[in-house]
Amino acid sequence: MSAGCCGTKKQKTTNSSSSSCNGTDDGNGSSSSSNTHFAQGTSTGLHHLSNLTNGHARNGTVAHPEMGFYCFDVLYSHLHSSEPPKPPRFTNEEYPLFVTWAIGKDKRLRGCIGTFSAMNLHSGLREYAVTSAFKDSRFSPITADELSKLHVSVSILTNFEDAEDHMDWEVGTHGIRIEFHSDRGSRRTATYLPEVATEQGWDRIQTIDSLLRKGGFKGLVTHDVRRNIKLVRYRSEKVSVSWQDYWTHWKNNGKC
Repeated sequence: MSAGCCGTKKQKTTNSSSSSCNGTDDGNGSSSSSNTHFAQGTSTGLHHLSNLTNGHARNGTVAHPEMGFYCFDVLYSHLHSSEPPKPPRFTNEEYPLFVTWAIGKDKRLRGCIGTFSAMNLHSGLREYAVTSAFKDSRFSPITADELSKLHVSVSILTNFEDAEDHMDWEVGTHGIRIEFHSDRGSRRTATYLPEVATEQGWDRIQTIDSLLRKGGFKGLVTHDVRRNIKLVRYRSEKVSVSWQDYWTHWKNNGKC
């Protein structure tokens, strides 16, 4: 299941056309952002996500700068039609993951797509480095001219837990994925990575209301609407590198 779930610009919680990513589910297993289908995938329900905790949580740190360098390797090879990079050296265990591209000193969002289905990290990062760079429908595809201005972030998702209610999570600690029914009765989902609420300056209610809007809920958001949400909270290990970091890394390792 592919989805987008990050935001980097200030938003109003009532503005459904804001720059924040979201993942939505039509109930048939297809995931999209702003109702645009990004990639085929297996549907991952909220109950299954909570069960992922025991199956895929690991002790210690998983995210590593090498993952960001690998994403740059993949992007560079696609942009220059060169040979794909060699398999990386970091762990190839299975995790849900997201890849985010940003550009410039202010790190404006340039693309953000990932999956809640656990994937081997080598193939998962290879796939979503490309998907987030070229298939985020809100942006034109990234070009070779932009490489030197890019930053990439890799988010490895862990510790999925069923929440007691829509308030059972902490801003700045948890990412959240909600499930609800739209005005027309279809099942919808939406998610934000842990850093989004903090970046936007939102509290829990504002974040929930924004997710409902991004997930396609168009009615009046009341306490009853919020109370009927099913929510899974999760944590994320995030690593970010810039093109300059990448270039320095390869020069120091005799690759450039």
